[in-house]
Amino acid sequence: MSEDKKIKVAILGATGSVGQKFIELLCDHPWFEIHELAASDRSAGKKYSEAVNWVMQTPLRKEIAEKVVVKCDPNLESKIVFSALDASVAGEIEENFAKAGYVVISNSKNHRMDDHVPLMIPEVNADHLEMVKYQKFGRGFIVTNPNCSTIGMVLALKPIQEKFGITALNVVTMQAVSGGGYPGVPSMDIIDNVVPFIGGEEAKMESEPAKILGSLNKDHKVDFADIKISAQCNRVGVIDGHTECVQLNLKKKGSREEIIKAWNEFSAEPQKLNLPFAPKNPTIYLEGDKYPQPKMHRNLGKGMAASIGRLREDTLFDYKFVVLSHNTIRGAAGGTILIAELMKAKGYLEKYL
Repeated sequence: MSEDKKIKVAILGATGSVGQKFIELLCDHPWFEIHELAASDRSAGKKYSEAVNWVMQTPLRKEIAEKVVVKCDPNLESKIVFSALDASVAGEIEENFAKAGYVVISNSKNHRMDDHVPLMIPEVNADHLEMVKYQKFGRGFIVTNPNCSTIGMVLALKPIQEKFGITALNVVTMQAVSGGGYPGVPSMDIIDNVVPFIGGEEAKMESEPAKILGSLNKDHKVDFADIKISAQCNRVGVIDGHTECVQLNLKKKGSREEIIKAWNEFSAEPQKLNLPFAPKNPTIYLEGDKYPQPKMHRNLGKGMAASIGRLREDTLFDYKFVVLSHNTIRGAAGGTILIAELMKAKGYLEKYL
């Protein structure tokens, strides 16, 4: 796609940490061009550089800094909008945009479990995009990105589910502070400490995977996968990268070698379509007793791959392993951009351009 034919997009909640990550990742995107930045009423009317506390590690681009922030009202020129809105306001705003004929691709939790709203990991359930045709918003529709901790785990589960089936799993997470937004957890709470609670996180991890791994029925809704899930979520003193310890039971017996082979050979629609943000290997198994580690492996596949290690037999379950994923790239903005790429490649955006 040539530079002058890039698809114009808007970012809702552009001043927050996830909104900033969208900007950072989209600035040089081959298909999408940041056209509009929308935020709260207190930011609207200001230059972006005046409205934002830029916390990304890359410099704020001049062309972005000079843009004037607009309100999150559905009167934007861009018909494709990425939502990085806070959950306290996202629900109604996203619905208003969809009803006004916009495509909303959301990182917010509000509509994830709604009927006919895809909860998407492009390598896992690309076929769920079909549901948008049956949404009740009129010409527009909503597609959602799952919770950041759900994404890494489900990427690791998908190859196992395909080949062996899964009946039950237990997961204990060690989640990075960036998952709580900026400024996030106070330093006195997280330094020399582990916080064994993240509001709403365990409920998401126990419900979202069943929808993502489920199958579409004749009513164009999802029959949830029959997997019992127990989750415990902890906040730890890591900047980026969620580490998760998973134990699971299989429907069909599989050897350690077969499971590792399934991970290392896993490829799906985004890889076949050669999408810009699709990692060559979405799941990477790392040999070595001390892997994966956030500092070393969170950026594999440009932050879009799930790193897996320490697969071994378990005394209570069949197997246990560790999975790591970058929570603000694959788990937030990057994963949402990959959804948009899949939608473009599959023709879902054509009539909005």
